[in-house]
Amino acid sequence: MTIDHNARAVPQQQTSRGAALAFCVGFYFAARVIATVFLVRIAGMEPQAGAVATLVSTSLLLGFVGLSVMGAARGETDSAFHLAEVRWVLLFLGFSGCSLLWSETISPIVSAAYWCGTAADVAIVILLLRSYLAPGTAESLMRGFVWGAGFVAVISWVMPSQYDMRLGDEDYLNANTIGNLCAFGVFFAQYLMRAKSGRWSFAIFFLALTLVRSLSKTAIVAFLIGEGYLLVQDRIMSRRTKMYVMIGVTVVVIAFWSLFEGYYDLYTTYGNQSETLTGRTAIWAYVVDAASSRLWLGHGFDSMWKVVPVFGTFEARHAENEVLEQLYCYGMAGLVLLCGLYGSLYRKIRKRSGDAHRVIFIGLLLFVIVRGLAEAEPFDLLLPLWAIVLVTSLTGRRDAVTQPALGETPLSDLRGGGFETIPGAGSPAIVIPLSFVGSTASLRTPLGENR
Repeated sequence: MTIDHNARAVPQQQTSRGAALAFCVGFYFAARVIATVFLVRIAGMEPQAGAVATLVSTSLLLGFVGLSVMGAARGETDSAFHLAEVRWVLLFLGFSGCSLLWSETISPIVSAAYWCGTAADVAIVILLLRSYLAPGTAESLMRGFVWGAGFVAVISWVMPSQYDMRLGDEDYLNANTIGNLCAFGVFFAQYLMRAKSGRWSFAIFFLALTLVRSLSKTAIVAFLIGEGYLLVQDRIMSRRTKMYVMIGVTVVVIAFWSLFEGYYDLYTTYGNQSETLTGRTAIWAYVVDAASSRLWLGHGFDSMWKVVPVFGTFEARHAENEVLEQLYCYGMAGLVLLCGLYGSLYRKIRKRSGDAHRVIFIGLLLFVIVRGLAEAEPFDLLLPLWAIVLVTSLTGRRDAVTQPALGETPLSDLRGGGFETIPGAGSPAIVIPLSFVGSTASLRTPLGENR
């Protein structure tokens, strides 16, 4: 039996390059939310500069990724990512792009640029997953996102608090954005821990602590429901770990109790915020009434900002509810697409994910659904389209807890000596040094077949 060292060196180099590139993309997806607050508050530029900088940098990143993946060998057939897996994402992107033809947007060119930014995010992730081994690339992207979320969390703690004691900047980096970012970072870090891809306990604690300190009511409630499901349904996490988690939650609540009381007093006494859910009820009433005038196709992409009436001193960017947002923008077609996206993803998670990963993904979905009762996104979904592509690529991954096959020596028995096993076709297993296969996690080549 012979092994071509040069033949294996190229895929290994491509895998390393793909992992590094995916890490940078994940970091960028999380950290770009601070662009506007930096350019406006520190550099003294106009607010539009932040949006322009984000769109330009996203376009440049798409071009860089496109050039980087040229000539990259795809992963094996059973690991390659297929576009058919994300047909609902492509349908949503296509329909929202077509809606620009009838959209009531204030500026069709600007709205088209925002749509291109959303499409670029999806294209970047698809290019990475189709050019490199999907599971490893997806985990690297998650790893970068967690680091990016941690970076934003650090900036949030350093920034002066808002007038209502919440973290962030009221205009350009609000508490809801920080809370949502930290929650996604926690779920991604939990997946990485379960996938044996590093130690993330401190990152989870810090991001969860930042989420609580942000005082984002919707994000905190949705996060508690999603994590509560994980604690109850997770059969792999030990009872001792669950007990430590509950003790940690109790300690955090006690530590922030005075802050909660101060914020509650301010929230209930500042105008009529508690009765109107910070103005949301007026927006919901308007959206329901306006959506009925264009029930089937909606008002189009980006059709609320500077178009709908001002609610007191508040200018609505979206409908403050994900279902109403899709109904207003895309009518009944939008509701069908929304149900198709989340329904398809849920079915994949239920049928194809291992038990260890299933509870994390479902917890993430619960977080998004609960948060969607009082939040929305003007150009994307609360579970971003690129994140749906990312999670879809991981739904086929089973828990890596299997028994050795007949005639195969368990890897744990040979790991200390640096050996790997190759099962033979009807013959005893062959044991070879791992040095011949580099950093490949597992080599299962039938006897007599050279690669």
